[in-house]
Amino acid sequence: MASVYENPLCKRYASRDMGFIFSDDNKFATWRGLWIALAESQRELGLGISDAQIDEMKRHATDINYDVAAVFERETRHDVMAHIKAYGAQCPQAAPIIHLGATSCYVGDNTDILLQRGALRLVKKLLVNVVAQLAGFAEAYKDLPCLAYTHFQAAQPTTVGKRATLWIQDLLFDLENVDFALSRLKLLGCKGTTGTGASFLALFDGDHEKVKQLEEKIAAKMGFDGVYPITGQTYSRKMDYFALSALSGIAQSAYKFSNDIRLLAHLKEIDEPFETGQVGSSAMAYKRNPMRSERIASLARYVMVDALNPALTASAQWLERTLDDSANRRISIPEAFLATDAILSLMCNIAGGMSVYPKIVEKHLVEELPFMATENILMHCVKKGGDRQKLHERIRVHALEAANRIKLHGGENDLLTRIVNDAEMNVTAEELGHIMDAGAFTGRAARQVEEFLTCVKNILNDNRGLLGLEVDISC
Repeated sequence: MASVYENPLCKRYASRDMGFIFSDDNKFATWRGLWIALAESQRELGLGISDAQIDEMKRHATDINYDVAAVFERETRHDVMAHIKAYGAQCPQAAPIIHLGATSCYVGDNTDILLQRGALRLVKKLLVNVVAQLAGFAEAYKDLPCLAYTHFQAAQPTTVGKRATLWIQDLLFDLENVDFALSRLKLLGCKGTTGTGASFLALFDGDHEKVKQLEEKIAAKMGFDGVYPITGQTYSRKMDYFALSALSGIAQSAYKFSNDIRLLAHLKEIDEPFETGQVGSSAMAYKRNPMRSERIASLARYVMVDALNPALTASAQWLERTLDDSANRRISIPEAFLATDAILSLMCNIAGGMSVYPKIVEKHLVEELPFMATENILMHCVKKGGDRQKLHERIRVHALEAANRIKLHGGENDLLTRIVNDAEMNVTAEELGHIMDAGAFTGRAARQVEEFLTCVKNILNDNRGLLGLEVDISC
């Protein structure tokens, strides 16, 4: 609707898959699935619930009557009660037993866990595919020497592929955190109003084993191997913190990646994908702005800040629960996942379509390499019989003069010419040519890439069922 605000995370940035996970259709169908699991489990444990009631509930598991629920919510000011009544209107036989013994958190919190599990799994799939794309990039450019930077000042050379492994390493840390967050997820179960299970104990006439079995059965029906053994009315909000902390880690890694791409785009060494009809600027027709990397940075800042929300929520819980977390969680958790989905989709797109310009890479390296090679040149000349201290001073003077020529006059780096023309240096242009082989200055970079990618390929092989994701960047 153009006349009301629509969240751009849904409309513009995130994938349909992630949008569906947090959609009303999925949320309320999950509520109904939980009510069905509760009723089935209660029937299996001996409560007087009929097959006809269960069948009726299943027939209306996904056809949510939103209009009826809206009427009831205006009346009750309670979303769970509204949907219980709306479901009951569709299931008159089952209406008396829907939500039997449960509190609102039975559907609310259990659904939140289920949605987070689905969202984390999608995030993991995206992560694995980004890593795969970057691994291919690192392999392709493992031997291409490039100028490396510390403080964004020219430093000892590396290779384009080695630089990419820095991005991959961060993402593998993030993958570990996502797996950790997934491993910690369990259902709240059916703990009742203060987490004691009192209402269910009453339903089963004081039979503790049946109450425990009820939770086990519900967990199994919803695809979990257990529930949290201890809770208040809600599951510990630390779980939300763990999940969003993992997303914050991804945002940090993505932000670093996007900054690197933007710097390299400025240097004209690498470009992110740019479609034939894409416009870089409405004013400057020649521009090719790294807008996807910029968008990653923009969304990453949002996710990193958003991760503060569950930390504050977890710390502000009152005794067995308080409701001041509800509105915050409805916004902060889905939006963190939607933004992370958009970030990783953009990373996958960039990683799979980057353009590298080897001639520019070489040009920048050649401009600075003579300065970096001075120690090797000094050692070579000393081996030929030169005086180390005198030659060091000659090189220092030539280096300063060459630097001034570049900085003050915009000239080329003529350090090597100065050294060859200095009789005291006693070195030929051919000898300098051998010394100046760029590959000799990259250390173990290429070998490090090979060794690291062996580990990466093992991880990708372990997650091969997640590979092959196609992303669509619509704007």
